[in-house]
Amino acid sequence: MRALVVDHTEAGPVRFADVDEPVPSDGEALVEIRHIGLNFGELKYVEQWPSGAVHGHDASGVVLRAASDGSGPPEGARVALGVAPYAWAERVAVGSGWLGTVPEGVDLADAAALGIAGVTALRVLRTRSMLARNVLVTGASGGVGRFAVQLAALAGARVTALVGGPGRGDGLRGLGAGEVLTDLAGTEGRFDLVLDTVGGSLTARAWGSLAEGGTLHLVGTASGEDTTFPSGALFGFGEPRRIATYGDLTPPGAELTDLLGLVAAARLTVPVGRRGDWKEVAEAAQALFDRTVRGKIVLDVV
Repeated sequence: MRALVVDHTEAGPVRFADVDEPVPSDGEALVEIRHIGLNFGELKYVEQWPSGAVHGHDASGVVLRAASDGSGPPEGARVALGVAPYAWAERVAVGSGWLGTVPEGVDLADAAALGIAGVTALRVLRTRSMLARNVLVTGASGGVGRFAVQLAALAGARVTALVGGPGRGDGLRGLGAGEVLTDLAGTEGRFDLVLDTVGGSLTARAWGSLAEGGTLHLVGTASGEDTTFPSGALFGFGEPRRIATYGDLTPPGAELTDLLGLVAAARLTVPVGRRGDWKEVAEAAQALFDRTVRGKIVLDVV
């Protein structure tokens, strides 16, 4: 069968290859993949995976054979894979905990975009009550950012979206952002929670806008910059402020199910900014690196 595998050469980050058919264990379903969802990190930092390994973590498809231990969705079920290993292939053996059942009326292509981005936003925002809180989302035009803006607004937060430049904030007010900024300079408000996907110098500036008792969650370093805090910036009176890292790789089946339910109820919009054939993966990856896509990239497996 065909799959996208890790390529460490200049032609990479991935290439097509013929690979062995997967052999499911007792707790794994065999899924025919229909769509794959691309993420910045897994393509930009591909050297973290072994060359030649089937790549990718987010996808959607149909169960060809249910897990033999009785767990997970039945044969014929439409499913989304999130944070799952070896997802970018024509067929995948995947544990039940990495699967969410796609409700009727939800496009399978949209389901492929939820995985890492949607689950990351949901898990971070669930760390505290959002009701009447002030929330800042940096890199809000990206996949994680657009999910975070919507989910925070749904939970009752006052959401500020920070984007990299004019035009990148298009549509964010419609998703629930009360304010869309391109810079934190002059910001008078203080944020109870910051979901930061950018890193670098922006992280230090966001820390300076954090309210007493607030938390700055680091979920990405899209800027590629180091972060330097000015002398004394990490000292303060009052209720302690916190910096929290994120790297939760536990099976996200329950969160995927929750997100898919919100999509089915028309309460969550899936921000697919580019759709195409998986043969166009090189061009799609470059668009991701060039930041010319608003939201997620989904490619059809044909």
